Amino acid sequence: MYRKNAWKKYEDKSPIMDFAEGYKTFISNNKNERLVIKESVNILEAHGFKNGDDVKAIKEGDRLYFVNKKKALAAFIIGKKPLTDGLRILGAHVDSPRLDLKENPLYESRGFALGDTHYYGGVKKYQWVTIPLALHGVVAKKDGTVVDINIGDDENDPIVGINDLLIHLSADQMQKPGAKVIEGEALDITLGHMPLNDEEKEPVKANVLKILKEKYDIEEEDFVSAEIEILPAGKARDYGLDRSMVAGYGHDDKVCAYTSLMAVAETKEVEYTSALYLCDKEEIGSVGATGAQSVFFENSVGKLLKLLGNKNVMFDARLALENSKMLSSDVSAGFDPLYAYVSESKNSAYLGEGLVFNKYTGSRGKSGSNDSSAEYYAWVRNKMDEANVYWQSAELGKVDQGGGGTIAYIFGNYNMCVIDAGIPVLNMHAPMEIVSKVDVYEAYLGYKAFLLGE
Repeated sequence: MYRKNAWKKYEDKSPIMDFAEGYKTFISNNKNERLVIKESVNILEAHGFKNGDDVKAIKEGDRLYFVNKKKALAAFIIGKKPLTDGLRILGAHVDSPRLDLKENPLYESRGFALGDTHYYGGVKKYQWVTIPLALHGVVAKKDGTVVDINIGDDENDPIVGINDLLIHLSADQMQKPGAKVIEGEALDITLGHMPLNDEEKEPVKANVLKILKEKYDIEEEDFVSAEIEILPAGKARDYGLDRSMVAGYGHDDKVCAYTSLMAVAETKEVEYTSALYLCDKEEIGSVGATGAQSVFFENSVGKLLKLLGNKNVMFDARLALENSKMLSSDVSAGFDPLYAYVSESKNSAYLGEGLVFNKYTGSRGKSGSNDSSAEYYAWVRNKMDEANVYWQSAELGKVDQGGGGTIAYIFGNYNMCVIDAGIPVLNMHAPMEIVSKVDVYEAYLGYKAFLLGE
């Protein structure tokens, strides 16, 4: 099949570049799930959405959202057709691979104050050493106050990092396999080196705690009830001399979250109720109260039905979900010519060729896959062609190379039609990932076309 380069579609490339600037700002300023959800609410409210928990009744055309524990969100535009006829759902996750501080993280060793971490999601551990890192998150205190932590992304802030062994003394280390070059328990961040005067016991750690007390009014024991993530410091940047790509942390899956968010926010009247679902915990199996396996989205649909006056709310919610169509908006592995041996060229996603559909993901024998039906795939690609959206089909590498999963199978369990639709990414799960600006724009257009599909 002939593949079309999406760049050639545009004589005027300014819409692509302008949209990418908004995305760069979004991903630079909102690196973790709490920040993404907070900013998403701001964007939705600027486009006329209201908090669904503050309204008493709704009607066709109303725009509302629900937030789940500050880490997940569901937004809706009420359509002309009954909700039980189904929704058009765009679903993406807002968590990304990272390092988390442990509950008791601080210790001192040989003149250094260090922070103990536990990595989150699938990472190549060696990629996280010797790069600038920042601290983002919250500390919840016993008195109920929650303190926001943000250190390392302001140009006037200090940064933290993880040291590596100098090459001159690495003879033994260099013989280890990649998975063992850096052990998980060695991913400890350096927090300081200056001792506190007149402090005899762990003076460097004491000085770090003093700084935190002065700036944030937190004590060491407060780390037990904290969620502090260690993330790459710095802003997303243009990548390539032609500025055709974006390099940054967290494209997986904030690039699909942003494009889905903007598609819903900018959509006006719809036949079928349009929905946006941004969830947490996909990188560790979509588990927990804020993951896709929770009942939050189902409950949100139930709330809509109650606000619409339906009597059999939970039965109708299941009926609405069963009749729904969904794009599981998640990234795909972009073909990298430097590592072509892991891909099958006819069924790979290529940067610059538009929105990617993965009929199935999973591992090897499609394990953990949704595997969309042929009929639904045909419906989706027809909508893309009608809207002149450039799209491509792909698998996640060669059959026996590995694989991965998304939230698609979870929503497939509701008996709805679901297919994965995302953006090709290079360096996936690394501290610096790469996407093509034109793919980002085509995804945004494709998501809008999907919401308007009959």
